[in-house]
Amino acid sequence: MSERQPTLRERRRSETRRLVQMHAVRLFTDLGYDAVTVADVAEAAGVSAMTVYRHFPTKEDLVLIDQPARLIAERVAASSATQPLVRRVGSALVDAATALTGSDGDEPAANERFLLDCLRLMVSTPALRARHLDSQYTLQQAIVDALGDDMTDPDAAFRAQAATSACMAAMHTALTRWTEDDGQTKLPDLIARALAASFGDDAVATHRKD
Repeated sequence: MSERQPTLRERRRSETRRLVQMHAVRLFTDLGYDAVTVADVAEAAGVSAMTVYRHFPTKEDLVLIDQPARLIAERVAASSATQPLVRRVGSALVDAATALTGSDGDEPAANERFLLDCLRLMVSTPALRARHLDSQYTLQQAIVDALGDDMTDPDAAFRAQAATSACMAAMHTALTRWTEDDGQTKLPDLIARALAASFGDDAVATHRKD
């Protein structure tokens, strides 16, 4: 059965959402998060403030990216349950980073810069840090759910949570280095290196180097 294609309305909604977010992140980066209002973002994007709020209920939402959780969860769910937990999660983190930064598609520089700017804003802006932590917790739970282990078994639940938490700690180290060197090193490679340093060279199924 073929996958359902998005409707014209869904495509337009997605395009509007991305346009608004790109203008918001650019303004926040250039002028500072606190200095920019939702009205400023709406004017830059050529839409109404109501349209901005329809896509992003709060100003903080303009910086958050919901793609990673979906991509990572999909890749974890599609992985073989016979593999070690760390490899299932680690490989999903690397693959999702490759997709998000455009390393395996078109316009990699633009995709990388947008993600880098969002991450830098979340880390450096006090008003966004709490939301960033919330998003990380949500991501961790999405990964644990995608592993598909029997969560009624306390031991299985503990192993899944521990493996996921450890992999995310390694990813956080990679993300920090990525922002510090302004994206000079490819994010998928940094995540793979952080995972290998933590768990050994077999932590990910494939280690892509650019």
